[in-house]
Amino acid sequence: MKYISTRGGTESVDFEGALFSGYARDGGLLMPQQIPLLDDITLQKWSTFSYVELVKELCSIFISPELIPKSELSDLLDRAFSRFRHKDVVHLSRLKNGLNVLELWHGATYAFKDLSLSCVGQFLQYFLKKKKQHVTILVGTSGDTGSSAIESVRGQHNMDIFVLLPHGLCSQVQELQMTTVIEDNVHVFLTEGNSDEIDEPIKELFADKDFSKKHNLMSLNSINWSRILVQIAHFFYAYFRCVSSVDATPLPTVEIIIPTGGGGNLTAGCIAQKMGLPIQLVAVVNANDIVHRAIQRGDFSVSSSVRPTLASAMDIQEPYNLERIFWLFSGSDSNMVKSLMEQFNTNKRVKLPPALQKKLSEDLKSCSVSDEEIVQTIRRCWEENQYLLCPHTAVAVCYHYKNPNCYPSVSRCCLAPASPAKFEAAVHKADLTLDVSSDLSMLKSMETRSRSLRRGEEWAKVLRHQIEAVAKQRAKHLQ
Repeated sequence: MKYISTRGGTESVDFEGALFSGYARDGGLLMPQQIPLLDDITLQKWSTFSYVELVKELCSIFISPELIPKSELSDLLDRAFSRFRHKDVVHLSRLKNGLNVLELWHGATYAFKDLSLSCVGQFLQYFLKKKKQHVTILVGTSGDTGSSAIESVRGQHNMDIFVLLPHGLCSQVQELQMTTVIEDNVHVFLTEGNSDEIDEPIKELFADKDFSKKHNLMSLNSINWSRILVQIAHFFYAYFRCVSSVDATPLPTVEIIIPTGGGGNLTAGCIAQKMGLPIQLVAVVNANDIVHRAIQRGDFSVSSSVRPTLASAMDIQEPYNLERIFWLFSGSDSNMVKSLMEQFNTNKRVKLPPALQKKLSEDLKSCSVSDEEIVQTIRRCWEENQYLLCPHTAVAVCYHYKNPNCYPSVSRCCLAPASPAKFEAAVHKADLTLDVSSDLSMLKSMETRSRSLRRGEEWAKVLRHQIEAVAKQRAKHLQ
């Protein structure tokens, strides 16, 4: 399996190249050269698999056995999932009136990103140990990516991770999960900016090819293909748990509702669809609605400012994975994608071609949810089920409440990206109380370490200096 850029300007790379690349050299995002179509016999076989077994099957399709032999791949993935609190790793809760919630948050940081990043951490270790190399990881986070990425590489001598997060715009738990990690290879920056502003200095450093090569820069944001790969398993697992049988012809459809920020899970769902999984995808956003506008009206444009919401991890105006979705729905038209993204990067707005917009609106549903609706949804779900939602899961469940399922033959599943325990303020706004686990409550009394990036500073310059300083210190220790 080879990987090519959505913009068509570079040679293909293998999985190892995709893992360590982040962005493609031409600024695009990497995608598999071919997406295999699974037949009904394969789907019937997979229907009995556990979540971990599904991840193993998908990884064996997209990772060549010449790079990671299948037995070693299986061992890596077993290690990746060994720390999850639920015996099934993920869990489907069946609630009243056809509401199914797939809990993806039973990992170390109580967020869905633990699922993919625990695997990515194992992949990195596998290749770095073989080549005796070191990498510098740059991550911008709107909430959960930073803590999951840190957890996957903390304490590893062959990796340094630099994380930028928007101070005061994450929940207290999210911020503490990053700033309380004091291993020498973890470097956290609290910025006076939003999640989109954080991405700018990171892009600048990646664009400096000499600096990027010198320090082996890479990213663990969902620009990295390996994260998308693991997340494809969410959709197969949700499908098989929500259908009564896979023996029917044609196979029944399941509607999967995705809380959407940067678009990584949405991309994974689109790939699962391309592989033959009969799912209908719904992208639901908060008040930052660029994904909704792009799907419904072809309006791919940034608003005047990011609006802070209760679903803070989705407070994104430049969802980079939309580039992958445009590529998928345009029939892999890299020239069109390159033109679209160059216009967007220059003007922060572009009108999608009519044919692409028509395809998006026909194949994807979408809507936008307000903070008031989030609070109402959290309260209603508790009153009806005694089941507590995080504000991001509430975005998806709100769609379920607003759009009664008119098709009894079509099951529905809402993805739950995080535990409500990470969002105490949102739960309190719904006049509900929260039992916080001991490991999360302990964060408030732990030592913290971080550096501030203030408005007016040249953030890329500060980052560059810090990366150089850490590299010199590491070289000194090796002498």
